[in-house]
Amino acid sequence: MRVIMYTQSTCPWCKRAKKWFSERDIPFDFIDYDLADEEKKGSIRNEMNERNVPLAFPYIKIGDEVVVGYDPDRFEELLKE
Repeated sequence: MRVIMYTQSTCPWCKRAKKWFSERDIPFDFIDYDLADEEKKGSIRNEMNERNVPLAFPYIKIGDEVVVGYDPDRFEELLKE
């Protein structure tokens, strides 16, 4: 199952999320929103708007599902599906 994260480079919850997946050897891709170019930021904002999600981080896509914030229980639940 593919995992994609939108994070902020200085966000402690984002760092925890990356660490959580790394410690479990779960591969993920991530984009630090604050370091992205304006085109990518616009794309991320559009995606969040389409899902009625506020601009909040970490924003983690696990398959087709989205988790906003650091929620290890939800991560595990989605990864088991």
